[in-house]
Amino acid sequence: MKTEQNNNQKTEKWLNRNVAAMGFTSLFSDASHEMATSILPSFLTELVGSANAPQLLGLISGLSDASASFVKTFSGWLSDRQQKRKPLVVLGYLLTGFFVGIIGLARNWIEVLTYRVLAWMGRGTREPPRDALIADSVDKKFYGHAFGFHRSMDTLGAIIGPLLAFLLISSISLRNIFFLSLIPGFLAVLVIIIGVKEEAKTIRQREGLLWHMKSLPSDFKVFLFIMLIFGIANFNRTLFLLRVQEVLTPVNGVIIAASLSILLYTIRNIAQALADYGVGSLSDRIGRKRLLAFLGFFLFGVTSLGFVYAADMYSFTLLFVLSGISAATYTALEKAYTADLLPSSMRGTGYGVLQTIDGLGDFVSSFVVGTLWVLASPTFAFFYAAFLSFVSTLLLLGLVRK
Repeated sequence: MKTEQNNNQKTEKWLNRNVAAMGFTSLFSDASHEMATSILPSFLTELVGSANAPQLLGLISGLSDASASFVKTFSGWLSDRQQKRKPLVVLGYLLTGFFVGIIGLARNWIEVLTYRVLAWMGRGTREPPRDALIADSVDKKFYGHAFGFHRSMDTLGAIIGPLLAFLLISSISLRNIFFLSLIPGFLAVLVIIIGVKEEAKTIRQREGLLWHMKSLPSDFKVFLFIMLIFGIANFNRTLFLLRVQEVLTPVNGVIIAASLSILLYTIRNIAQALADYGVGSLSDRIGRKRLLAFLGFFLFGVTSLGFVYAADMYSFTLLFVLSGISAATYTALEKAYTADLLPSSMRGTGYGVLQTIDGLGDFVSSFVVGTLWVLASPTFAFFYAAFLSFVSTLLLLGLVRK
């Protein structure tokens, strides 16, 4: 009787306690680490100089994402095996908030790399069980609504964080901005502890990780391959910020260029927040594949090409808006589409493998784009990303039929 009542509740109401709490947790957490992300290019430039910053930024971003990816598969599988997701989610948010904040203690790029890798390992720990918990909390016809709402709250935090950094950068040091990011980071932990209630489950999965991975549905494995192709194109957005600073600094100076890049980043996140819920809820009505292909993959390719030619604030503003729409689409819909393809008992493992693929792709893309930037030119780097984005668009439209 209790199970039937819970199923009825899931059918009638998607914005329940768990979805709301995880949304506000993501808001606080993103406000924390996006404060740090928005000033990271400037902070790294102070430490190593402008000549070395692009390659090292790509290396730091890529290794951070790769380190998170190695944790994700294990944490997702562990949450399936134990049928207990909340403790891993709490641990992950705690690690992220703490290590992002203490980047302000770094005296060289190796320390920056170390703290950011540890912070992103926290992200890797929390994300698969959190996404599985969201999918478990709503009826399948509301996956787009739930993940779209979660992404919109996540992105709202990503607006608040850079906006705070923009307001503070002229009055306090970059190191103190990192330290202030500890406050919303720990608020995120508090909300997840108090707000999320997980039902006790008596059935536990005893099979090993490899068994779970081999047992994933074939349609999902095809989707993983396509996400890998897109992942090695989808470089870290901090390189967009660096491109803005590179173009605008000769005319405006370093400080103004850094401030304008943070402002553009805030505009991007506003566009993403506005698109997150709309794209997710629309996918519940018309399907996810074409939306993901065109508004996610293809639009990212177009945006990458645009950064080759942009030279003023008007064109950069347009490109950052398009970047936000693209990010809203692929971050929300890849998770909703995964929930469509996987049974509940395998979602933790599935999300872990998906996010591992994403992380490995991010490592390759960020490092390759940063290296091509330094060794060849920004034009060559952005053309590389655009080409693979268009390839992944065709693959998704042609290979995934469901």
